[in-house]
Amino acid sequence: MKHEPMTNTPSMTTESDYPARYWHANDDGRIQCDLCPRDCKLNDGQRGACFVRQRIGDQMILTTYGRSSGFCIDPIEKKPLNHFYPGSSVLSFGTAGCNLACKFCQNWDISKSRDMDKLMDQASPTAIADAAEQYGCKSVAFTYNDPVIFAEYAMDVADACHARGIKTVAVTAGYIHDQARRDFFAKMDAANVDLKAFTEDFYFKLTGSQLQPVLDTLIYLKHHTDVWFEITTLLIPGKNDSDEELAAMSQWIMRELGPGVPLHFTAFHPDYKMPDIPATPTATLTRAREIALNVGLDYVYTGNVHDLAGGTTSCPACQTPLIIRNWHQIVQYHITPEGHCPNCKMPLAGRFEAFSGNFGQRRIPIAIGATYNL
Repeated sequence: MKHEPMTNTPSMTTESDYPARYWHANDDGRIQCDLCPRDCKLNDGQRGACFVRQRIGDQMILTTYGRSSGFCIDPIEKKPLNHFYPGSSVLSFGTAGCNLACKFCQNWDISKSRDMDKLMDQASPTAIADAAEQYGCKSVAFTYNDPVIFAEYAMDVADACHARGIKTVAVTAGYIHDQARRDFFAKMDAANVDLKAFTEDFYFKLTGSQLQPVLDTLIYLKHHTDVWFEITTLLIPGKNDSDEELAAMSQWIMRELGPGVPLHFTAFHPDYKMPDIPATPTATLTRAREIALNVGLDYVYTGNVHDLAGGTTSCPACQTPLIIRNWHQIVQYHITPEGHCPNCKMPLAGRFEAFSGNFGQRRIPIAIGATYNL
């Protein structure tokens, strides 16, 4: 799907003028963004569909470099990542804008924002890495809105984090072109990819995008990187929750990615442009989990609900419960520091180390440069 750009928008003093990558000049005088499959073509002053990439003169700039909608320290399970250093804390932040147009967006006040004043906090990559180190965070997550659209900023933050031994996490819809995909994920240690549905019709009508580029991202992550990744699907009643679609998606994951990729089914709540759709019943999540487990996937979870069974990590070999969770809170933890089942010694898929404590369900807003006692 090609997307024509937005009309001209006046420059704002709060924006950055950081030179963006991933564009080329067209013969018709416009420049074309090569970051994602929207392929926005821009005249001077115009912005892409994401709103944050703008043509100024003969170049493209990233208007949100160094600016954030806010910083929080979260449990890693909230991303959700259940197999990436469970119980650890992650410094999370996002910017504004998005390259998808999801009618059901659960973070629409950030991702759909056209107000740069929402970007309250300014922080250099070094300052973010310093803050993560100061607060004892295992990782930094690019989240809330899609980090693909602020790729240059995220990649620079990742470099600063890696210099301090801090991991990086991308929470993304995976809607990105090949070259940018290679560059972006080369800087990431983990990702949660939002697989919104398993039909082109859903993607076209409800997100304004396409399914295949997302599948391409998942295949790339599995077969061409060492990035640990998990998948999340928000189940919307009557839209993407049929047995047939859930089975087809689970079978594709099993066939193309293997049984060890964790899959999270999360509950929708009425929001944004879909306020009349009811919230997802817990029974729907349970049914989806059973379908995926029956296909052969080893790790299938439910989210946005209190569900001990749906939050439990069990050994695929002997079925011993190894991590029992209540929402984002770890209730019991029995995996060895090497990531093995203590009962049958089977290695689990993921990234594990000695369990040093449980961050729990806290969510702690912070300001970069401030001092807290956590």
